[in-house]
Amino acid sequence: MTIVPRVRVFLAHLSGSTAVALCSLIVVFQIWYPSPLQSAVGVTSIYLILLAVDVTLGPLLTLIVYKPGKRLLWLDLLVIVVLQVAAFGYGIASLASGRPVWLVYNAGRFDLIQSFNVDERKLSEANPDYRRQSWLGPRWVSQRAPSDNAEHDRLLFDAVVGGVDLPQRPELYQPLERAAEQIRRQAQPLSRLTQFNAAKEVSDTLRSWPAANAYLPMMAKSRHMTVLVQRESGKVVAVVDLRPW
Repeated sequence: MTIVPRVRVFLAHLSGSTAVALCSLIVVFQIWYPSPLQSAVGVTSIYLILLAVDVTLGPLLTLIVYKPGKRLLWLDLLVIVVLQVAAFGYGIASLASGRPVWLVYNAGRFDLIQSFNVDERKLSEANPDYRRQSWLGPRWVSQRAPSDNAEHDRLLFDAVVGGVDLPQRPELYQPLERAAEQIRRQAQPLSRLTQFNAAKEVSDTLRSWPAANAYLPMMAKSRHMTVLVQRESGKVVAVVDLRPW
């Protein structure tokens, strides 16, 4: 059966849009928002809606306007492609600005910090390792204590008046290893997770991480999760989608 030119162009446009969408899925859900962090910040449904609209709208407009021999057809198609690319680019830029960039240990818990939450006002005071936000997934760090009472009071003032939480400030970051002793002291027994989650869900999840023998909570925008740790070493094992409290 011969496919009419309009349908052929529609299918070609749809195939190209789908290929781009699949590439973006890999970037978004494998690199920027590795599982289960996409659920922690609530990005999945938003992204899928954006993707469905953008992938289908361009090809459908092409199907509507395409007529062989139509005057200035190339201009109509160009406008459609430009609008589609602009909409897709805006969506990807929004996702990039919301990607998790830091997992910060702070006072007995971890905080998931998204790119747009980072306070860059004193970025020049940060360790050079923490002045740039990663494009390859979030990095683990810990928050150092204030160096003196004056800094403590200033940070407290900024947090209360300026609305900037301490984990959002890269000038306070240090390697996660420096908090190993605190993690060892404050980590909680895995058995406690059954108070907040179904016992089978806990056992099924922990089976995948046999090295873990304790946990700490992780604060995030949409859903609090659990960071599994190895108590003896104070090392992080994994983030899992279990309620920590």
